[in-house]
Amino acid sequence: MHETTHDRPLQHDPIFSGKHVYFIGIGGSGMSGLAFMLHARGAVVSGSDSTRSELTDSLQSHGIHVGLGVPSGLLPQRSDLVIASAAVPPDHPEALQAQSRGIEYVTYAEALGLAQQGRTTVSVAGTHGKSTTTAMLAHVLISCGLDPSVIVGATCAQIGGGSRTGALSVPAGALQGRPGILVCEACEFNRSFHHHRPTIALINNVEEDHLDCYGSLDEIVKSFHDFAMLLPAGVDGGKLLIADEGGHRRAIAAGVHCDVFTFGFSPMAQFQVVFDQKAGRVGLLQDGAWLAQWNLALLGDHMALNSAAAAIMAHWLGAEWEEVSDALATFCGVDRRMQKLGQRSVAGGEVTVYDDYGHHPTECEKTLRALKAHENPKRLICVFQPHQHSRTRFLLEQFASSFSVADLVIVPHIHFVRDSEVEKTKVSADDLVDRLRQRGTQAIHLYPFDVIVEHLESICEAGDLVVVMGAGPVWTVARDYLKRGTAATTTSARLTA
Repeated sequence: MHETTHDRPLQHDPIFSGKHVYFIGIGGSGMSGLAFMLHARGAVVSGSDSTRSELTDSLQSHGIHVGLGVPSGLLPQRSDLVIASAAVPPDHPEALQAQSRGIEYVTYAEALGLAQQGRTTVSVAGTHGKSTTTAMLAHVLISCGLDPSVIVGATCAQIGGGSRTGALSVPAGALQGRPGILVCEACEFNRSFHHHRPTIALINNVEEDHLDCYGSLDEIVKSFHDFAMLLPAGVDGGKLLIADEGGHRRAIAAGVHCDVFTFGFSPMAQFQVVFDQKAGRVGLLQDGAWLAQWNLALLGDHMALNSAAAAIMAHWLGAEWEEVSDALATFCGVDRRMQKLGQRSVAGGEVTVYDDYGHHPTECEKTLRALKAHENPKRLICVFQPHQHSRTRFLLEQFASSFSVADLVIVPHIHFVRDSEVEKTKVSADDLVDRLRQRGTQAIHLYPFDVIVEHLESICEAGDLVVVMGAGPVWTVARDYLKRGTAATTTSARLTA
């Protein structure tokens, strides 16, 4: 569900107040979050989606009309602005009608950029960790009384879901009275983050991904540089926080007008992160001087870096270090990011089940290593659904090396999204299975999902750890496996160190 701030009195907004705004694909995480936000900012919001979901139900419960099913191609009689999800094709009936009627038509990324105008905007970018870091920062700001608006591409119960509408102006701290804070993910796919208008930005890491639209790592780095160039000058409050290692900081920060700060584990970073993984303790220093420390309820050094980035930006926005530390210690994570779903009873003990959104080689490897170190299972069984044929093809060798800590990898069909039918013919799940076996990892290709669940039921033993990974619908495998257990204990509780 969404934060009750959506029920606040409508705000006066010079861009959106009184406008009739229609969303095509309103049920997505980002789209629904923006719909809630524009509704709270005085727009008359409606939209459509192909399927009903908890998000569409929540939108309707807040007075936002949602048409479901096959699109009629009929927009409301009064439509001032149409916003389309990235998944909407150009020949969508409602898109075509907007064009024929001369209605202003923008993408989600363009609309988000419009919503950022007149706000103190924080854009969280990077190949990995955007959702978690955005939610961490939002949780800290809420806990510290800074009342931010938030749009995050995942569900986080502690911030009220996937979006939140906060104060018109910063209510406290060093920036009191400035335009209200808006925290958003900044996705690099198709260069959509070039529409952002940030005051503060994070670049957490930069790796090969979305090669279907970039073609090379050099082009990706250039795109992140162009994003960094959007920040205002340092004298106007522009700040860039960039990873000391893995952020290509020299190329990306060259020639930017904002103030630039680095963070990482290296003593050479301006903000040095110290992590005691066994104790789950994170420390932060600036130029050698101790700033803060906190307990971390999430596993892995990548989570320590995410929390440090959130801490630094929260302090820039006016939060005191002690309050930041207290808030980070209570952050429990977001759905589908190393989420412990529960345990299922089997002969002689239990099988532990996790769900994770990881769909890039680095994410997969770090997550599996962290979980294996923490759970110390008898066996680690990973069900991994590749996301996009193009990503799988471009990063096939990297994927093949990312599952070395697993005792068995079960691979369903590749989740087909955005790619062309021609791309679909160039790589298959069997190709990944072959590469895994060549590297000594036991792997099999199984489909459909029901067959995978049945296979898990037949092979899982007491002490096993099952990790279901992928950005597609593979999450149903973990839940169905638990549901079929007559004595399954489902907790929805997230991992604590």
